[in-house]
Amino acid sequence: MSGKDERGAELRELFFETAAELLQALNEGALQLEKTPADPEVVRSIRRTVHTLKGDAAACGYRELSELSHEMEDALALESASAHASLADVTFAAADVFTDMLAAYRRSKKVPDGSTLRAMIRKLAATPSAKKKTRKSDTKKSIGSQWTEYEQLTITTALEQGRSVVHVTVTLDPQCAMPIAGRQLLHSALKNLGDVLAQYPPASSSSVGRVVEFAVATTKTIAEVSARAKIPTVASKVKSELLEGRAAKTNKAASATAIAPTAPVVPAPALNLESVSHDPLAPSGTPHQPENILRVDAERIDNVLNLVGELIIGKSMLQQALNELVADDPKHPVRGKFVDAMGFQARVLNDLQRSVMKIRMVPVEQLFRRFPRVVRDVARQCGKDVSLVITGENTDLDKSILDTIAEPLTHLVRNAVGHGIESTTMRTAAGKPVQGTIRLNAYHQANQVIVEVSDDGHGIDVERVRAKAVEQGLISSEEAARLNETEVLRFIFQPGFSTAQEVTEVSGRGVGMDVVQSVLQRLKGTVDVDSRPGLGTTFRLRLPLTLAIIKALLFRVEQRLYAIPLNAVVEIARSVESEVHQVDHYEVLTLRNEVLPLVRLGRPVAFGSEATAKKLFVLVITVAERKFGLIVDSLEGEEELVIKALDDHAISTDLVSGASIMGDGRVVLILNLAAVIEHFARSRSAGTGSVLSGLLLSHADRARMSQSAAGGHA
Repeated sequence: MSGKDERGAELRELFFETAAELLQALNEGALQLEKTPADPEVVRSIRRTVHTLKGDAAACGYRELSELSHEMEDALALESASAHASLADVTFAAADVFTDMLAAYRRSKKVPDGSTLRAMIRKLAATPSAKKKTRKSDTKKSIGSQWTEYEQLTITTALEQGRSVVHVTVTLDPQCAMPIAGRQLLHSALKNLGDVLAQYPPASSSSVGRVVEFAVATTKTIAEVSARAKIPTVASKVKSELLEGRAAKTNKAASATAIAPTAPVVPAPALNLESVSHDPLAPSGTPHQPENILRVDAERIDNVLNLVGELIIGKSMLQQALNELVADDPKHPVRGKFVDAMGFQARVLNDLQRSVMKIRMVPVEQLFRRFPRVVRDVARQCGKDVSLVITGENTDLDKSILDTIAEPLTHLVRNAVGHGIESTTMRTAAGKPVQGTIRLNAYHQANQVIVEVSDDGHGIDVERVRAKAVEQGLISSEEAARLNETEVLRFIFQPGFSTAQEVTEVSGRGVGMDVVQSVLQRLKGTVDVDSRPGLGTTFRLRLPLTLAIIKALLFRVEQRLYAIPLNAVVEIARSVESEVHQVDHYEVLTLRNEVLPLVRLGRPVAFGSEATAKKLFVLVITVAERKFGLIVDSLEGEEELVIKALDDHAISTDLVSGASIMGDGRVVLILNLAAVIEHFARSRSAGTGSVLSGLLLSHADRARMSQSAAGGHA
């Protein structure tokens, strides 16, 4: 591929990224327009967004999108269209059509013709009295026709913001042998006074004309501007005057001495590979600063994080070698130097790890901002009045996890609107506000991120769920009667389970809730539900900060090494077999007047005096806000583990979520606690005893997993 082709591919890839953000801004503008119809500031913001999209699409050669957005932009410039009641609906339709076009361009498919949107735009602008906005038309006329459309819009925006823009006309010196270089010198000189919003002829033009014009937003006096443009051997004549507009009207009296200071605006080209601002006409309010944001492919960051993981394994190997050295010769002369070097290495490595992790972290706002449109569309579809309240949007989360939970979170939000919030009639009868409320919240808790989706609807009918579970044969009626509310509510995550009385486009197919649980388990997280009749329901997603490196507690079961995330461990207790009791097919332990369900990872002990006196380690863990005790044989201590993904062909159980390599080369398997507890619940319901059959892996399974993890290490 040639350099030009590579540059074009890079440009298109950046276009798709920036266009997605522009379309999100378009959706947000339409939502705002629904709340404040005909708000001129919102309309201008939408037009700027469409204008930017038009220019970016044209730069990439996407003619259909550029032309359609151009028609939309022209319609937004009309007074009648801006005040039209259906403008918000047209904007939503434009966002959807533009999204479909982008998807077609990305996949090299046939581009939608956009005829439906064109008809809506024509209808929007069909009023006979439609005319351009007076102030904008007058301003453009005073600006002049030599500027490009983009430059005119930039100047107009600056004038509407109350800024002062000076029109500088320079006649080049007849003796100037290089007029093109002279234009560049003039541009550089005026740039030092403010922002050069326009230039004619353009800097890229090869024209050798002797007159050049600039539009400069500046806080300097007209005399200072003229003096700076009067470059010897380049300019023979300089004329400076204020462009007509709001700034000129308010400051005309002071124009002879000084131009009122205002916050400068830095307009950007239609598509700038170095810029993260996608609205070139948006007011910045701050002086121009050098761009210090770099776009980096996520795969490169993952590679760096993987190398950090390898360094952590190397640190463990060095620590193991140091321990062996000290054991053989406690007074070895290099022992002290080793300890100092290891301490320094550990500090630097920890700082490096934290820095790389921060690069991967992004605020959940990037995901949350798409849901106002989702709530609006589903509420309209269901004939409901629903508002969305978002909090904790600045909470940071690993980018890969954020992308993965997008689908399950969408299921939860749609389900909350369509299935959780009551109809207007039902809410009125229950004495509730007519408008229902969905809440999205995110916050940090220890080494986890909690994402909550709440509604103030009628809640989940626990008895209906219990009856449906029996009806579908998921559990017997006798067993169902013994389950508490929390255990009953877990059935809603079963595939195909639904209590909806009718199938609609929003709910009733039993699709979605099982996806939520499966995705959370894959992420080594959990999901639980809290519902109160008549008050509402809250789904709580517990997610790890990262999937790459964890603090773990290591232990042994029947001489085999396992690990669990340290943040899941509440405490470690000691007990003996005689204190373990059988209650309804499962084992419990009374710990500080609290009955703790036990999960025995090993085989059950034989009866006898020696067995009842055997000492136990009990790891008290929390899963979905419930406490359990894991019975293990011995503890190995805490360790920072680099999680290695396991090949699907090497895994014959879902009870293990990953593996890691110790400093001495041993492979430790990391348990999936959510799957362990689910397995425990199934075993108990089936009455098969307290032993989790299948957790202790066969030698063949362990060998395959060890090879898979070691292969990832290599």
